Amino acid sequence: MTLQSIDPVDVGARLRAAREAAGLTQTDAATDLRVARTTLVAMEQGRRRVRIDEIQHLARLYGTSVNAVLRCEAAHVDLVPRFRKLSTANDEAAERAARLLTDLVRAEVELENLLGVTRTHNHPPARPLLPGDVRLQAENDAIALRQWLGLGLAPVHDVISLLELELGVRVYVRPLDSRVSGLFAYEDGVGACILLNAKHPRERQAQTGVHELGHLTSRRQTPDVCRFDQHDDSREERYANAFGRAFLTPARTVTVRFQDLTAGASRFTRRHVILLAHAFGVSREAIVRRLEELGLVKRGTWDWFEAHGGITNEQARQVLGEPVAVEPDSREAQRPVSLRLGLLAAEAQRRELLSEGQLARLLRLDRVELRRILDAADIDGNDTNGLPKLPR
Repeated sequence: MTLQSIDPVDVGARLRAAREAAGLTQTDAATDLRVARTTLVAMEQGRRRVRIDEIQHLARLYGTSVNAVLRCEAAHVDLVPRFRKLSTANDEAAERAARLLTDLVRAEVELENLLGVTRTHNHPPARPLLPGDVRLQAENDAIALRQWLGLGLAPVHDVISLLELELGVRVYVRPLDSRVSGLFAYEDGVGACILLNAKHPRERQAQTGVHELGHLTSRRQTPDVCRFDQHDDSREERYANAFGRAFLTPARTVTVRFQDLTAGASRFTRRHVILLAHAFGVSREAIVRRLEELGLVKRGTWDWFEAHGGITNEQARQVLGEPVAVEPDSREAQRPVSLRLGLLAAEAQRRELLSEGQLARLLRLDRVELRRILDAADIDGNDTNGLPKLPR
């Protein structure tokens, strides 16, 4: 819903009520707005649509907020009942995550409504599961989607931005119970929504994100809870797992990189694992399991590394010569709102549609987190008026 789709009679009535509450006459308001009194009367009666800049001006004059004038009822989105139908029906952690996802989707939709923004969805073509080997179908579908996106077979280094900016998926990253890797839901009117666990390393977030992308591709009407500690051998989960592996680590690209890195070597070393995992932005376990699946190393290779001390972050630092993320459970949430949602929040605050307090409550953030997001979006500072204008 945008300003143009809100009933002008309703907007006018709210403006009239706000003016009367402020103790101002129509003449007072018209004079301050620099319009004729008859124009203000037409606005309050709904016979003349009010522009957003006029609403902002009158809201300041009346001592209220644009949000109070334009606020529609909260977006009619409730994803919780859909998750309750899954086998995780009595799972409190999953239900808390579903409530959080619902709140975040409602918040983003409300910001879009206030700013008059229409969300563009570019969801991948649906590819329902067919009889036969779902893993082979998942491999083919993942490569087809890469081609559709123009990615070819190159590694994808920012899955979250790809989901949000290329495919129009609503993506949120917040701390969840460590056993819940992520949630996926699709709702008519708001599109696909994914919630990822901020406590997990970025590599695992990427793997969860493309796992849920597999569900969006194959069965978007059914919600999903991706768990770190549960093995689901259903056809749907086998498809989503295989889709994620194929999307992040395309067989041909992995084979070529593997051959390049191991050329002349007689042993498969920890250094090889670290460099391959870094190249594809996946966990060290994920890349070894993929190599096993492709027959490039023997089955049980990852188990051998695990039984002989594993592959540590310190070893990765030595190989890569750069910092490696700390253990997942001690990480604080990173990027608590997506790039797009952060820009929407900053624009709403810049236009004085919502206060910092209102934004913090809406986005389920504390004021410090919100201020950091708003500051990051305001890199132009006081030069805003001199920036080039966008065509409308």
